[in-house]
Amino acid sequence: MNKYTGFLLSYLKYGDNDAVLHCYTKESGFQSFFVKGIYSSKNKKKAFLSPMNELSFTVLNHNSHSDLLRATKIEMVEVESYFQDVRYNTVIFFVSEFLNQILKNEGKNDSMYIEILKFKDNLKKSNFYAHYFFLIEILEILGLAPLISENKFLNLEKGVFQDDISPEIINEEVSILWKKILDDKAIDLEMNKLTKKKLLDSILLYYNYHFPDFRYPKSLEIINQIFE
Repeated sequence: MNKYTGFLLSYLKYGDNDAVLHCYTKESGFQSFFVKGIYSSKNKKKAFLSPMNELSFTVLNHNSHSDLLRATKIEMVEVESYFQDVRYNTVIFFVSEFLNQILKNEGKNDSMYIEILKFKDNLKKSNFYAHYFFLIEILEILGLAPLISENKFLNLEKGVFQDDISPEIINEEVSILWKKILDDKAIDLEMNKLTKKKLLDSILLYYNYHFPDFRYPKSLEIINQIFE
């Protein structure tokens, strides 16, 4: 028997009662688990299937010929309160969909796991814009973040700051926000809604340039509606 701990990113119902859970684990990075009977009428653990829940799995000895582990036991790492705030749930759905794509080929990374924990803690404190910091921090962990310089404008495609304007350049206001986040400085969360949207749009466009086959999360439309 082996044990894993991980954040639930997505899941698929398999047959009438079973499911395949895709998680980012502390032990091996992105990992999929087969859970038998979780949808049966008597199984109360289907309530665990909420995005970004931190779960523990007991699994059969790993079969080297399969990437799918069969979980014999599944538990919540910590019983979490149910958050009624629609903003909290919207951000959680958005980030889980985002991570399910970005981390699909990512192995064990302690810094990544810790950063996910920090993101959830910030969100629980009603920092409903914690995902801005989190998505840029992921770029730093993966070694893809732009380097800070004295130049004014961030070129999203090249991943550098420069002084001349081009279609790939974002304006100085949003470029300054990038610099502050990259430099771990606090930013004014009371910035106007248009600026917040421009910042999120710029972050996703950066991922689009630097991740092959990047797809914009389907929940982006919802998060824009909630925070417009």
